[in-house]
Amino acid sequence: MTHLIAAAAFFVLLHLLVSGTRLRDAITGKIGQGPYMGLFSLASIAGLVWLIYAFGAARAAPENAAYWTVGPATRNIQLVLQLFAILLIVPGLTTPNPTSVRQEGALERPDVIKGMLRITRHPFLWGVAIWALGHLVVNGDRASLILFGSLLVLALFGTASIDAKRKRALGASWDAFAAQTSNVPFAAILAGRQSLKLGEVGWWRILLALVIYAALLWLHPYAFGVPALPA
Repeated sequence: MTHLIAAAAFFVLLHLLVSGTRLRDAITGKIGQGPYMGLFSLASIAGLVWLIYAFGAARAAPENAAYWTVGPATRNIQLVLQLFAILLIVPGLTTPNPTSVRQEGALERPDVIKGMLRITRHPFLWGVAIWALGHLVVNGDRASLILFGSLLVLALFGTASIDAKRKRALGASWDAFAAQTSNVPFAAILAGRQSLKLGEVGWWRILLALVIYAALLWLHPYAFGVPALPA
């Protein structure tokens, strides 16, 4: 369990204390954007691999006590949360977005705010947050609380970190974009700054998300050893 805590701390702090902070600005100022991105990517991959292996070991450890159990109703709630998560993650990854890595230039497009960006300017991270929350609901053991809890914290605080980084780098153009969008999903729509236009998301993106969701449900027992669907 100690290794899992260390791996989770490393992965979260790497992103929250380096990426998106002024420390990142100082490092890129010294070595350049390209070398920084290469080193950060390697560190992120290493941290993720460490986290996965540490989680597998911690789940099998005797001290991995479970704090709660779940029934069919809770598992059905989890299925809904995962569907919503995938519907944010897949279109979010395939939509041009100035909050994404190396896509700052998307701000120059007059029609940049459309589709998923009307819902939230951080669709991928909010999808990860909901994915992690759903797994916390149905996994009450210590190892799962550490893994999915750390990813939930990282995703939520990551949105604010990216906003701060983009504001420092892009200034007024970012301020205009942020004023017309929202971090929290649907907040800009509820405030009247945007309107929901699902057609702009792209039906192929929605269909792709549904296909991936179905595939994950089917593959879950083979890939992770536990069924995703209630018995």
